[in-house]
Amino acid sequence: MIFSFREGEYTFTMTPSEPTTVRRRISESLADSVAAPLPTSTPRVAYGRVAFPGKATAVIGFRRSGKTTLLHQVRAQRVADHGDRARVPYLNLEDERLVGVTLDDLGFSVDEHYRRYPGLKGREVVTWCLDEIQVVPGWERFVRRLLDTERVEVFLSGSSAALLSAEIATSMRGRGWTVPLFPFSFAEALRHAGDDVPASPDALDAATRVRVEHAFSRYLVEGGFPEAQGLDAATRHRLLLDYVDVAMMRDVVERHGVTNVTGLRWLVRQLLGNAGGAFSVERFYGALRSQGIAISKDSVHLLLHHLEDCFLVRTMWLDTASERQRMVNPRKAHPVDPGLIPVFDRVGRANLGHALETAVRLELERRGASVAYVRTAAGHEVDFVARYPGGGEELLQVTADASDAETANREVRALVEAAPAYPRATCRLLTLTTSGLPAHVPADVLAEPAWQWMLTPPVTP
Repeated sequence: MIFSFREGEYTFTMTPSEPTTVRRRISESLADSVAAPLPTSTPRVAYGRVAFPGKATAVIGFRRSGKTTLLHQVRAQRVADHGDRARVPYLNLEDERLVGVTLDDLGFSVDEHYRRYPGLKGREVVTWCLDEIQVVPGWERFVRRLLDTERVEVFLSGSSAALLSAEIATSMRGRGWTVPLFPFSFAEALRHAGDDVPASPDALDAATRVRVEHAFSRYLVEGGFPEAQGLDAATRHRLLLDYVDVAMMRDVVERHGVTNVTGLRWLVRQLLGNAGGAFSVERFYGALRSQGIAISKDSVHLLLHHLEDCFLVRTMWLDTASERQRMVNPRKAHPVDPGLIPVFDRVGRANLGHALETAVRLELERRGASVAYVRTAAGHEVDFVARYPGGGEELLQVTADASDAETANREVRALVEAAPAYPRATCRLLTLTTSGLPAHVPADVLAEPAWQWMLTPPVTP
């Protein structure tokens, strides 16, 4: 620090050799990321390719889903490959000590790391992991320059699909690769609890099957957020409610400048309290107006879009070739985790059926499927038609218990009616437990408990 005197007042000038507070914190954070033990936790599974040469990988998903864990897994794997901790620097841009980081500061972080480890520059591939990168405006320009000028891999995380997916598709100019991450799948929840994941889910002895089914029922209630595992109901509800509040305020209100917070809260309660239910913007708009809440239909559409972008809800449309039919029919919405359902339920139902449908929907997304629902010519509905990247298709009907002949006939009837329009699709009926399977199904319908389907690795071409 040096002093200068001007017009009767002392002013303070920072010498070029003295770093600002933010840059000092960046330097400390980089040093900690190299020296501190790598965090360990339950391994996360991301279907498909995680890294793509020459592209920045962006791990996107809802808050507290485990994106940071996946970044540290990548770091641990790279260290296992080459044994050099200096080649896996990590920065969490939402660290309160790094508030106000700019593009220039990000550039400083790279220069500072190479200053500490000059032998890496131009010689070794450095794997940069940047957590919650979206807090730095213009971050995509920095990442492009880093990819273009240094020998690096870049892994990013962020809580907003719009902020990352859209910008990676445009501003990154083909240099981005997105990897969506959801809360724990059932298999991951089993591993987190210290339970074995059956190698052959379709061939279990009675005792193991009872253990797995009990764990699956618990999973449908607790959900898959890592921090919520094993908590008592009251603590879990409070934690998950905090997650939703933070998402609404940080990822919707603050990020998008939303002013109608009342309408947003009503929308969240409607969507999370009616998992798998039909949702019509027109009807919701009318309901709010009847309650004296001023909002426009365009605002409802926009709020729904923001909630999808931050991964709080997942919506799907009627599967039809007619754009008009698609638009006039209601969407169906599921929360990003079945554990959110009892938090927002208003009538005290058991909700296992809705939780089961939600868990299946999320598993389809984990496997990379595009999802819609089907209505047959006779007016019967199939819960999901799933189309996989490799070209496979499935029609899936989900019900907690199909052991009753009338229920089984109703569920199977919709599958049979829909099948001719989807000749390449496998027809599948999923139930909560083995005892809930129907006594008889047509030969071209596969009936199995949902946990068995979830624990069976998908076949990829």
